[in-house]
Amino acid sequence: MTKKELYKKACALPLLPGVYIIRDKQNEIIYIGKAKRLRTRVSQYFREGVPHDAKVTQMIRHAFEFDVIVTTSEFEALVLEASQIKTHLPKYNILLKDDKGYSYIRISPYPWRRITAVLQKEDDGAEYLGPYTSGFAVREMVETANLAFKLPECSRKFPTDFRKGRPCLNAHIGRCMAVCSGKIKLEEYEEAVNGALKMIRLGKNEILKSLRQKMEDAAERLDFEKAALLRDQIAAIEKVMPGQRVVTDDEKEQDVIAFAGAASGVCAAILRFRQGKLSDKKEFLFKDTLNIDTLREEFLPRYYLSGGEIPPKTIAIDAPLPDQEVLAQALTEARGSKVRIYTPERGDNARLVQMAYVNAVERLARENSRNGIDKAGRLLDETAHMLGLKEVPHIIESYDISNWGDGTSVAGMIVFEDGKPKKSGYRKFKIQSVDGTDDYASMAEVLSRRAAEYEKGASGQFGQKPDLILLDGGKGQVSVVKQALKYTKLNDVPLFGMVKDDKHRTRAIVTSDGGEIAISMHKGVFAFITSIQDEVHRFSIQYQRQSQKKKAYSSTLTKISGVGPATAKALLNHFRSVGGVRQATFEQLCEVKGVNQKAAKAVWQEFHVHENEIK
Repeated sequence: MTKKELYKKACALPLLPGVYIIRDKQNEIIYIGKAKRLRTRVSQYFREGVPHDAKVTQMIRHAFEFDVIVTTSEFEALVLEASQIKTHLPKYNILLKDDKGYSYIRISPYPWRRITAVLQKEDDGAEYLGPYTSGFAVREMVETANLAFKLPECSRKFPTDFRKGRPCLNAHIGRCMAVCSGKIKLEEYEEAVNGALKMIRLGKNEILKSLRQKMEDAAERLDFEKAALLRDQIAAIEKVMPGQRVVTDDEKEQDVIAFAGAASGVCAAILRFRQGKLSDKKEFLFKDTLNIDTLREEFLPRYYLSGGEIPPKTIAIDAPLPDQEVLAQALTEARGSKVRIYTPERGDNARLVQMAYVNAVERLARENSRNGIDKAGRLLDETAHMLGLKEVPHIIESYDISNWGDGTSVAGMIVFEDGKPKKSGYRKFKIQSVDGTDDYASMAEVLSRRAAEYEKGASGQFGQKPDLILLDGGKGQVSVVKQALKYTKLNDVPLFGMVKDDKHRTRAIVTSDGGEIAISMHKGVFAFITSIQDEVHRFSIQYQRQSQKKKAYSSTLTKISGVGPATAKALLNHFRSVGGVRQATFEQLCEVKGVNQKAAKAVWQEFHVHENEIK
């Protein structure tokens, strides 16, 4: 069937809940979905002009037929969809495969053994512990053991690198025993390594019991140096072990889920808390979709109902789901006891959701780094996600108004292209239609003029349409500019304000509807936005000072009899400064367009009173 025929068939479906099954020409099932209203959901796939992401577009291209199963409730549709997906594993339904696989703990060969977390077991003479299903747990165990026994985690090779350079910062802050100094005996180092391995194998309680006994034995032998070392190791273990991200409620059984998007795809991060402690982390990458809302809606049923995961008592997610109550009911039946799904807005659980989001962003950053995407690209990805932009903003324009005490104002426009300043795109504006000092009206004038230049087909920077506009200002500036651009071709460009705190530091982003987005927790985006705000402020202030200086120079020339504002302007434009006018000959002054011989003579005499009068 053609796409037009499929759309006609979809329009005949009932407005009832159910499951739809899409097949290709070979009668293979390529996608299974659920719907509250079958007609509405299925018809949108085949209606002309409806935008879709890459995955859905590809699925529609291969769609040849579809069937539906009408159910009596949304709940039945959800359960049926999960069972059908588990049975058929359609090509275009999301595949829940995290990319971690098994993990191992590697102990390098003697001497000066190192303990590291690795993903593959190799035939290299090293000892391996594992495999472990949780890569996160492996990294936590290795990091904790190395930290507790102050083992090195640097890339230096021992004993080759003994005394080559000073010990690193970890040694100075007590996180490493400074093996590189060459002062640690191999026997002492091996004892620390064995202690770390014992802690990994047996756990915290057993190693603490053993170390306390050794400390008491050393004290009885009057080996106080050895006893002190053991005491410090016991203190280090007790310090690093219990504080590993504990939730307030010690009995908490909860999954925390957040999504982050970038140009390369979307990442779902799941933090698993059991008995109040973070026990595991899972990350899933989806490179064929950029629609986070759709993915979120599809992800949870797949993960808990089709993936074999037992739902926890509580699921905290970064945004509400359209069928949240129905999904909670299905998960409750799957678990056998009540499951709660909610979106925390404040408190510890909101911070845990933010933590999951940061992990998703970092996972995307690592993926982008592997794919050759630079730091600027990752910042733009994160900025786009934080601001809710559909596309990564390759061209960003930012504006600031600067005024002097005399009621005159100027504006500066800067451009960032692919995350970096584009100096050739910078522009300056003199405010023309605003009397006195009015930053709101001045900003509206500047953006109106910018839009007019674009609409008349200007060349250069004005001929390009920006992907994002940032104003140095808050709700007032955003409101007037939004109105000024309402009926222009820049109306659809995302518009935000940048507000500062009382110490003139970037505090938040103001949205077009007057809301605020806190950016302090997003360190990369915070630094990026701050750099833009600082640069546009610098540029506008510089232009304002240049204008005031030029105005002062102009007033110096207009004090000369016979020299008016127009003549002074012509001279300054030609010679660039009063100093240039002073050094010009009478003949050069006469050659300036707009300057007559009488004015040229008056100017020359003003600066050359000691010379003979011109005749």
